Amino acid sequence: MEKFGRSQPVTRVEDHRFVTGQGGYSDDVVPEGALYAFLFRAAVAHADIDALDLTEARDAPGVHLVIAAEDLRAGGLTRGLSAVRAPGRDGTRGAEVRYPLLAEGRVRFVGEPVALIVAETLDAARDAAERIEIELEDRPVQMTLGDPVTELHPGLPDNRGVDYLVGDPQATRAALAASAHALRFEVSDNRVMVVSMEPRGCHAEWIDGRLHLSMGGQGVWGPKAELATLFDLPPEAVRVTHPDVGGGFGMKAKLYPEYALCAFAARMLQRPVRWTADRTESMLSDNGARDLTHVVEMGFDADLKITAYHVKTRFNLGAYNSNFGQLIQSHLFARVLTGVYDITTACLEAEGFYTNTTPTDAYRGAGRPEANYLLERCLSYAGRELGVDEFELRRRNFIPPEAFPYDTVSGECYDVGAFDRLLTRAEQAADRAGFAARRAEAEARGRLRGLGLCYYIESILGDPSETAKVEFMPEGLVNIYVGTQSNGQGHETVYARFLSDQCGIPVDRIRVIQGDSDRIATGGGTGGSRSVTTQNNATLAVVGQMVTAFSAFLAEKMGVPPEEVSFDDESFRIKGSNAAPDMLDVAEMAREAGRADLLVHEQSATLPGRSYPNGAHLAEVEIDPDTGAVRLERYTVVDDFGNMINPLLAEGQVHGGVVQGIGQALMEAVHFDADGQLLSASFMDYALPRAADVPMIGFSVEPVPSLNNPMGMKGCGEAGTVGSMAAAANAVMDALAARGVRRADMPFTPARVWTLLQDAAARPA
Repeated sequence: MEKFGRSQPVTRVEDHRFVTGQGGYSDDVVPEGALYAFLFRAAVAHADIDALDLTEARDAPGVHLVIAAEDLRAGGLTRGLSAVRAPGRDGTRGAEVRYPLLAEGRVRFVGEPVALIVAETLDAARDAAERIEIELEDRPVQMTLGDPVTELHPGLPDNRGVDYLVGDPQATRAALAASAHALRFEVSDNRVMVVSMEPRGCHAEWIDGRLHLSMGGQGVWGPKAELATLFDLPPEAVRVTHPDVGGGFGMKAKLYPEYALCAFAARMLQRPVRWTADRTESMLSDNGARDLTHVVEMGFDADLKITAYHVKTRFNLGAYNSNFGQLIQSHLFARVLTGVYDITTACLEAEGFYTNTTPTDAYRGAGRPEANYLLERCLSYAGRELGVDEFELRRRNFIPPEAFPYDTVSGECYDVGAFDRLLTRAEQAADRAGFAARRAEAEARGRLRGLGLCYYIESILGDPSETAKVEFMPEGLVNIYVGTQSNGQGHETVYARFLSDQCGIPVDRIRVIQGDSDRIATGGGTGGSRSVTTQNNATLAVVGQMVTAFSAFLAEKMGVPPEEVSFDDESFRIKGSNAAPDMLDVAEMAREAGRADLLVHEQSATLPGRSYPNGAHLAEVEIDPDTGAVRLERYTVVDDFGNMINPLLAEGQVHGGVVQGIGQALMEAVHFDADGQLLSASFMDYALPRAADVPMIGFSVEPVPSLNNPMGMKGCGEAGTVGSMAAAANAVMDALAARGVRRADMPFTPARVWTLLQDAAARPA
């Protein structure tokens, strides 16, 4: 690892400005004189708009503009939002339904934008919204999956938007029938909210006929392309920038209606227009996540080797196709369908349905947490039902090291893995040997104690290509322009340090430039744990270009053949000379020689293959049977992230991801009533983990370097969430099994756990 980063736990350089209030987020970088936008949103889940009167709102004090869908059409904005459609089992794509920027004749979820008000102040815009008169004709509300009560979109009477298949159902059923043991299991994966610390926000302005949208996001090029399409503009007429971003987690990766609406209003008014969501507005309108149910069958032979795995999934698309909504519980779920196990016969049948709820889309892990959660819950359940130690059951089915590279049923090719070694390390780190004594001590106090395991694997997603540009500035400063976007991960530290390690430029001389489509031509943004591997791969390419160009320049300047100039990662060496100029020295020589072409270097690079981070999570919980309260007592993680650039930042990423998964397992849940009203639209009703809910998280690594990139790295951004949901849930079920509870779903709230215990106690022995 000496060549590709020194693997030192370097603290983040950007944190000082964040913790001292010096960050510049979307609400901090608004142009002077910007007007305020406010959205009038649907208050019912499904209804026809019989009449919409904006007259009094337009006449309200301080109001500059009030628009509805017909005004967008009149202004030439006729397209809806785009979305990627999933492949279907019959060779077609998933349903294509129109996602309007403002409701067109019908509302389909509570919180859907109906009208936009722009005023001098936010209070004036809110007051004007109170004057809007709307007449609605209620329609039946669709809240169930696969049981149609109404048609949400024309031509889809069953409301099914996706019918996805990977694997052979007939062969899987035959293998199940021939199995020595076959188990059937039903699992639900509750809907959650993303609730990033910074709500969504933006401002839009038109400067000399060009649109500039500043938004909190995860990459500028996707929104730039969509805005160009929506407004029929050439790409060069659109600039998108990201300021500091206070959390994204996949939810901020797409273009939302509010951003395009602010751009439209700014063009009409020739004034900048700003918008920031409040918390309840975010809960109503940010993309939801998870929200799926499974029926699973798993077969074993007499030696308890898995013979077949059949998953039938129904997932909630919400009211419309969101950006990647169709793909997440189908194509992305399938990436890790069979996990780390040698399962040669498997099948996923996944159906996505529209309901009168907020659309669903990416959330930390996007399909891989859901797939690992299901598989690991099944294996723990199978261990209890078959009377075998669940650690041993996993070991019997691990893909052995000699089987790599290993082709999975779903078409992935795992390059490396040492799963048994990691599990052994995790058992030791978690003191599994001492668990029986801890359980006995808890029982003596009237508590139930459980140990839960999840062995996860993740497939890194997103564009494998990325671009890096290095520019040597006056006074010895260097800019590196990157195509990814930090939303809390510490990219400013990681990228500067990596560049410094490769070419010797002092890290305090390097500035990381991101989030501006005018300053770097292309980029894939941040998502799918792709950023560090793809971006640093591009940095390696541009460093190679710099070394080649500077070596040729030095050879010419010194009058020696090019092969007599070498570079040792810090300085150039010229044969027969004591001179040892570094990169900054050579750049200054080039500047003095008028060689501006040597001061900017740009390269793109593509990873040859995906990486597959994996690891073991062990959770221990204690349950008070009198109240149902669950307390997480111990948590241990052993990860294989391959070679790491900065272990400190990797550990921080794992901690954050673990807490998000624990939140879903133990307390987080979105609740709608039968009429589609959101019942959990504030922090009074939607529980998030607090510091007191989480123990110290033990973190260690057992690296097996990836063969699919020159650095040997594996992405780490989402791994904590991928492993923690099942580990926490399995720990709860291990504790409850002592009282006869066989099956239960997240979240394991006190009320739910208490009810499970009461029901189990009431059943005949």
